[in-house]
Amino acid sequence: MPYPAFIEAFPALELPLPDSAVRSHAIRSEAGLVVFFEFLEDVELPPHSHLAQWGILVAGEIALTIDGARRVYRPGETWDLAAGVVHAVEVKAGSRAIDVFEEPDRYRLKP
Repeated sequence: MPYPAFIEAFPALELPLPDSAVRSHAIRSEAGLVVFFEFLEDVELPPHSHLAQWGILVAGEIALTIDGARRVYRPGETWDLAAGVVHAVEVKAGSRAIDVFEEPDRYRLKP
């Protein structure tokens, strides 16, 4: 099921991934960034860190690897990463997730 039309009308983000791999719709405030992700292809992100992040998987499958421990998340499950936690991410095509980032400028809005 796609996101509602009003969410799909939110601005897209400039991501370090091709548009063919992921679509994004975002809401930004001074306090943080909320991103509705839709993955069109399998995606792997190498180990990285940033400020705090909370997310929920809406559809599909995501795996997070933290301190060498890999955990697979299924729809309805959430993750809560403290600032500075190094993590790697694997996302299956067809997955949809909502992520909330503590840093409002984590990604730039597309013009």
